[in-house]
Order: sequence, then structure tokens, then C-alpha cells
Amino acid sequence: MPGSGLWRTKGVEQSIADTDEPDTKLRKDLNAWDLTVFGVAVVIGAGIFTLAARTSGDIAGPGVTISFVLAAITCGLAALCYAEFASTVPVAGSAYTFSYATFGEFIAWILGWDLILEFALAAAVVGKGWSSYLQNVLEIAGIKAATTISLGGLDFDWGAVLVVGALTVLLAVGTKLSSRVSLVITAIKVAVVLLVILVGFFYINTANYTPFIPPAAEAGSVAHAAGGLDQSLFSLIFGGSSSTYGLFGVFAAASIVFFAFIGFDIVATTAEETRNPQRDVPRGILGSLAVVTVLYIAVSLVVTGMRPYTALATKVGPDGKPVRSTLASAFADVGVTWAASIIAVGALAGLTTVVMVLLLGQSRVLFAMSRDGLVPQGLAKTGKHGTPVRATLFVGGVVAIAAGFFDAGRLEEMVNVGTLFAFALVSAGVLVLRKTRPDLKRGFRTPWVPFVPIVAILACLWLMLNLTALTWVRFGIWMLLGVVVYFAYGKHKSVLARREREAATAPVGKE
Repeated sequence: MPGSGLWRTKGVEQSIADTDEPDTKLRKDLNAWDLTVFGVAVVIGAGIFTLAARTSGDIAGPGVTISFVLAAITCGLAALCYAEFASTVPVAGSAYTFSYATFGEFIAWILGWDLILEFALAAAVVGKGWSSYLQNVLEIAGIKAATTISLGGLDFDWGAVLVVGALTVLLAVGTKLSSRVSLVITAIKVAVVLLVILVGFFYINTANYTPFIPPAAEAGSVAHAAGGLDQSLFSLIFGGSSSTYGLFGVFAAASIVFFAFIGFDIVATTAEETRNPQRDVPRGILGSLAVVTVLYIAVSLVVTGMRPYTALATKVGPDGKPVRSTLASAFADVGVTWAASIIAVGALAGLTTVVMVLLLGQSRVLFAMSRDGLVPQGLAKTGKHGTPVRATLFVGGVVAIAAGFFDAGRLEEMVNVGTLFAFALVSAGVLVLRKTRPDLKRGFRTPWVPFVPIVAILACLWLMLNLTALTWVRFGIWMLLGVVVYFAYGKHKSVLARREREAATAPVGKE
């Protein structure tokens, strides 16, 4: 194995060979259609049903449409790099596995630790969103039942725990079964989104598009205009008073709505369970991203055309808690209550598949890290259905606790900074692997190398700069904790480290 210590790499051939170990072998059940469904299933959710309206009102105004375009371009560049890697190294683990083959064990661990932050927090955040929509649907049905209750002064979100628990069991039973369930639910929510675009078009008032990019707000001039560490790092560096409205607002919003695109990279985590990964994984990644980009831009134009951006801003409710605008509330405000009810049901269905695929991605990353010994290897055992049952149940338990007891707060930004970090490393990895292993068979080749990977890296770093300074502080603390865990456990327990020790102590002439 090339390298040693922190920089030892796990070769592509070794990574592929490890997928045939009987105790940790995943079943190959998926095709390009399944992967596209998974991608659309996880991406269409929070972005359409919650982020578009709220981000327009609080940060960007009608210019949120530009923010979606900027985020989509960044994701598209990164997707081209993901497609090459996934077709070259068709192994569970996505960016973690890719980094192990290019940058070495330490960077792979850092990226795996980063992906844990991305997928687990995202699943918890979306689970809480699902719970709030469940309460709305129950109210529509005439049932008054709060999905969050107080237990000895501690809030417990039983709705979020319910959806996480049910989907964890479904994923443990089988990936193919979960893809079929995902297909049905995804069809429902795509139909709801198309209905939103069609109906909302007739309620657009073009005057609401003016000004398309509202003048920048001074910190404190409106309730949601914050300065200091609560503004984007980009705005802070270049002397902006806040990152609310104006160009700084459009840029900051791009970093926020980026959360809406998270998911296409999860398609890469299923490469090992795909029948023809060299062909089907790139199709799944690029196909799902193309579909959702068109839908997002259309919905953002509709919602900002229906209501003035000031009416979409977060308000303070009678109980002193923030009341955030959603797609459903935007329709209710213009009197289309029946559409608001359909949107609530569609959102409940949509967020279900988002949680499911995020749990899938997290369990596959943990499975890959476990197989490499960087976390306890018992988590890599597969069950009779060819799924990593232990890893899936462990992930489901952790996410259920986070979703049940912790406030979602600003976790979206934490998810975004982690994902952008992963995208930048994967894009850099394409450059490295092209240089070090030009001989590898690539089912898909990123076009215009090195231009596309370099621009992808710069775009990711730019979006990261537009997240709040406080998010960077939190991210730094999480990554520092990851370094401690690696040196305390992973460095010594890794399979590659054990192979190095065995090779060092083997008699001369014997390997």
C-alpha cells in the first residue's frame, strides 16, 4: 500500500476487492432509474417546501432565484467530479472512499467525520420539519395533537422520532424495497410541486419582483438583519453591515439554499449496490440534479411573484417564537387554502423520502469507515437482506435522539459547510487521481479537466465564505473533535495500519 502513517492510501483495486468479503458484502439491486429516484427523492423536500419562501423574506428578496441558480451551478460542477469518482471507484462511502484512494487515511477520516456531520444533522433537521408538517396535516384532518410535548421541562418531538424509527427499519429490511417506497412517494411530491407551479402562476403579481434585489439592510434596521458573527463571513470580510438583502444577501442566500440541493451526492454512496455503477451512477447523479434544478427555479419564481418579499419574512408569533413562511403559508395568504392543504400533505410525503435517503447515505458512510476499521468493525456486518443492519440501526438511533430532543436551530448551515467541504475535496481528488492513476478505467470522465474541478473548488469555497462566521466556529470545533477521535482510535485500529504491522513483522520472503 502506498504511503504510511497518516498518508497511507487504500488503492482503488484494494477498495474494490474488499467489497467481496462475505460478511460485509452488499447486495447489488439498483439501476440508473433507482438512483435517479433516490436523488430526486432526497433533494425535493426542504428546499421547495420551506427554504424558498423563508430565504426570500429574510435574506435575498426575489433575488433568491439567482441564489438557487448559483447553488445549482456549484452543485453541477461538483456533480461532474462525483460522477467520475463514483464510476471509477464503485464502493460504498462516497467522498470518504474517494479520498482514501487519493489523499490518504487522515484526510479520508476527516472527510468521513465531515460526512457524519452532513448526513446525520440533515436527517435530524428534516425529521423535525416532517414532524411540524405532520401536525399541520393532523389539524387539516380535524385532529388537535401537538407533535412536540414537554417531558419534565425537556421538549420531546415524538413525530420526528416516529419517522426516523420507521424509516430505519425499512432501510434495514432492504435497499431495493426502500427504493420502491421512495418511487411512490416521490411521484406524489413531484405531482404536488407541478401543481404548485401551475396554480401559483395565476396568482403572480409582477410588481412583487420589484426590486428584484432589495437594497441592503443595515444591522438592526429590520428584525432579521443581523451583524457581527451572525452575518456571512464574506460580508464581514468586505465591510458589510449585514448580509440581509443586497448582493451580500443574494450570495448568503445561495449558501443557505444550497441545503436544498444536498442529496445528489448520496447517490454516490450506493455505488456498491448498483448493478452497473460505471454507467448508472453518473446517470443517477446528473439526472436527479437536472430535474430538481428546473423545479426549484420555477417554484422560487412563483412564490416570490405571489407575495411581496417583506410578507415572507420571519415574524414573531403571539408566544414570542419565530413564525417562518413556507410554501403552504404563501398560498394560504392569497386565499388558496385548498392548495395550502395539498402542499402540506405533499410536504409530509416529500420530507419522508428526504429523511430516508439521508439515513441511507449516513449508514453507508459509517459502513465503509467500519469496514476499514476507523470505527468499530462490528458495524460493517451485513444481514440476510444484504444491508448493513448494525450500521443502519446505530445511525437511526443517533438521529432519532438528535431529532427528538435537540432544537433544529441553525443546523442547516452546519450541514452546508460540511457538504461544501466534501465537494471541494472530491473535486480536488479528480485532479490528483488523473495525475497518479491515469491507467484506471473510468466509466465517466469529467469534461474540461483541470478547468471544471478547479472552478468547482473555487465555487465551493466561495459559498463557504458566505456562511456565517459562527457556523465556521462550530465547524472548526467539530473537526477538531474528529482529529482527537482519529488519533485516539482510528489511527491504531485501521485495517491498513494492521496490514502494515503484519508486513513489518513477517519473515523475510513471506508476505
